[in-house]
Amino acid sequence: MKSMKRQKQISNFLFYTLVSAFGFLMLYPIIWMAASSIQPQIQIFNYPLELWPREFMWQNYPDGWAGFGGHDFTRFTRNTLLIVVFAVVGTVSSASLVAFSFARVNFKFKKVFFALLMGSVMLPGQLLMIPIFIIFNNIGWVGTFLPLIVPPFLGGGAFNIFLLIQFIRGIPKELDEAAVIDGCSTLGVYFRIILPLMKPALVTIAIFTILGAWDDFMGPLIYLRAPQYNTIALALRNFMDVTDGTSWGPLLAMSTYSIIPQLIIFAFFQKSIIEGIATTGIK
Repeated sequence: MKSMKRQKQISNFLFYTLVSAFGFLMLYPIIWMAASSIQPQIQIFNYPLELWPREFMWQNYPDGWAGFGGHDFTRFTRNTLLIVVFAVVGTVSSASLVAFSFARVNFKFKKVFFALLMGSVMLPGQLLMIPIFIIFNNIGWVGTFLPLIVPPFLGGGAFNIFLLIQFIRGIPKELDEAAVIDGCSTLGVYFRIILPLMKPALVTIAIFTILGAWDDFMGPLIYLRAPQYNTIALALRNFMDVTDGTSWGPLLAMSTYSIIPQLIIFAFFQKSIIEGIATTGIK
């Protein structure tokens, strides 16, 4: 008995040691970035790379926050938050409504539309960039936030819809039938029954949307032209200059700042993410 207990302890020790080692390897670039953000530029790429600065250079953060062209990171953060808020509201509201329609409402050509929806998941985003850009350019939206905040209200994304459909299918239909008997309309069933029960899946989608919109670089790069409209991801690129060189200290300082909200969100909502995915039928 003692031998088996000892073997289990050794096995657990080896397992957690291995997991911790892999975890450190995955976190090392982030740790190095944070450490390098408070080092003088001349020491950042000295070999061997050091995690503990020999000299602290806190000025990198004020220099990075000052931004460029008269626009600081207060403006860039405000722009990013604007896009994130609209993306979350649009995605959650439209994706849940479309998913409810596919999961609970019978309408003509339902299977055809669902097949088209699933087919759109397989289309690479690069294939759609040019036609979507042409559409937005023809209606005069290029150069504004509209191409980034309006599309989430027009469906919410095929993957998000599929995720919610799987979740709604796990809700007993008897609840819908009881609500209809009590006088609820179709929208009443959606708002009073389905929507409150979808909270775990909606939280998961909201978190994924926040992380995706916060990190989005390609969308702002294509549609936003004026520097005052830059997001954080787009603003970080401006620290790199092929002629004057790259301001590595301010760049790494603002890169560290940019990942802090994501780390906070993941730390506080990781349980909700796991719960939302685990209850959607995707195993």
